Amino acid sequence: MALQKDVKIKNKKAKFEYELLDTYTAGIVLAGTEIKAIREGKASIAESFCEFNSKGELFVINMTVQEYSHATHFNHDPKKARKLLLNRNELKKLEKEVKNSGLTIVPLLLFTNEKGLAKLRIALARGKKQYDKRETMKERDTKRDLSRIKKAFNN
Repeated sequence: MALQKDVKIKNKKAKFEYELLDTYTAGIVLAGTEIKAIREGKASIAESFCEFNSKGELFVINMTVQEYSHATHFNHDPKKARKLLLNRNELKKLEKEVKNSGLTIVPLLLFTNEKGLAKLRIALARGKKQYDKRETMKERDTKRDLSRIKKAFNN
């Protein structure tokens, strides 16, 4: 298995399901086999979300990091909650927004930085209603049709 140079695992549903208000980049507390599996690209954040515990720490829930293929019996649990690292002011702001406004925190992108550390781009988001989702689909179809017309016109 060749390791990927830079990993970018996206949550494609997030922009469709939620109205994104504010984004942050957070570090993740990982075990040795977890970072190796992420560098192989064997992770998914499609169904994941973020939650605060009673101590005010932020955790990503339901993020799947598949077991590392070359590990022994010391391998990690694929679905465990993983702690996110943000500075204290950002954590307080996010916790206040989530408790008061009923907003949610969704992961957008899992990537590795230039030092090889895994980072998670998260967003403070508000859930979209059904009619907002239909509007998004309509805009996407219109953009696609316009680009087809432009391409046909230029040729």
